[in-house]
Amino acid sequence: MPQSAPLFERAVSAPPVPAGLPLVIALTGFTDAGSAVSGLVDYLRDELDPTPVAVFSNDVLLDYRARRPIISFDQDHLTDYRPPRLELSLAHDSVGQPFLALAGYEPDFAWDAFASTIVEFAETFAVSTVTWVHAIPMPVPHTRPIGTTVSGTRDELTEAHSVWKPHTQVPATAGHLLEYRLSQEGFAIAGFVLLVPHYLGDTEYPAATLAGLDSITAATGLVFTGDDLREQNREYLTKVDEQVTGSEELSRMLEGLEERYDAYMAGSTLATPIIHTGDLPSADELAAELERFLATRPSGDDDKRP
Repeated sequence: MPQSAPLFERAVSAPPVPAGLPLVIALTGFTDAGSAVSGLVDYLRDELDPTPVAVFSNDVLLDYRARRPIISFDQDHLTDYRPPRLELSLAHDSVGQPFLALAGYEPDFAWDAFASTIVEFAETFAVSTVTWVHAIPMPVPHTRPIGTTVSGTRDELTEAHSVWKPHTQVPATAGHLLEYRLSQEGFAIAGFVLLVPHYLGDTEYPAATLAGLDSITAATGLVFTGDDLREQNREYLTKVDEQVTGSEELSRMLEGLEERYDAYMAGSTLATPIIHTGDLPSADELAAELERFLATRPSGDDDKRP
């Protein structure tokens, strides 16, 4: 598809962006088990109120017929048109720490141009680290921690948080391409794949979004509250448990998954999941994780990337 319009526009009221911030990427698209990434995008936009720095062009990047925008109809007239959004924004975490967020839909077109643009932004703003999250369904029980597979250039995160290290080929996403291009340019990047219970993959599973936030915290030191998500997850798990308890077939399935999971983890030399099934870490757990994050940072992390 020929590119007939600019890929993005700078936001008119874009704030100055300090150099050396972490970049967090959340792109919905090919796989989003448990609506983990959708939940992350909603959390970033609704809870953190980010300020756009660059707004990407739907007319260049989006296949409207594949992902129809929402329009509202009120009896006899149209009242609202809501196209998807893809933006690079300046955000602040729950304790005021700034970071850059690339959030929204995965582009359908112009992947190479998009990746080149993000690399240019990363260089312009001298980002300290890049962290992205996506989620796939796996035959694991919801009664155990949500594990992750970690890729990228940050070996300390792979060692600490990868519970599954496959050798495989998979259909690529735009996030994969961004990781590949950014790693080629020497950026410190980590991609977290959330391993979500397959039988909950088509639902909006709050624990998956909490796990995504937890992964970002482990990689960046950013802090996120999630009180509403935790409450939603408690209600969600109550309903799931009711369904399992009321079905002998579901109970047997869950027991089988638990046995396989426990046997795998008992015999594994890989990392133990830090991701919680229900809540974000407690204050003590979060403090310990932040201490581990700071302790495992390479000594040159405080330097600005040229």
